[in-house]
Amino acid sequence: MKTITVRYFAIFREHAGVSQESVELEASTALDVFEQTKGRHGSPEPAAHCKVAINDVMAAWSSPVSDGDTVLLFPPVAGG
Repeated sequence: MKTITVRYFAIFREHAGVSQESVELEASTALDVFEQTKGRHGSPEPAAHCKVAINDVMAAWSSPVSDGDTVLLFPPVAGG
């Protein structure tokens, strides 16, 4: 198990009811974090439509996560 701080933005934050939380997960990658917190942030969107950062650096969904990391989850953004 890893302790990961997850920061939610925009609609993810609204659905989660918090801007960030510390969670214990069996996660190897950023995608694992997204999938395992999906119930909290309520996203029907696939990860491919969203963005992720690890420790404030934009990352790929396949990027590894380590104990103590902060994973930032960004929902799709509509332009206009």
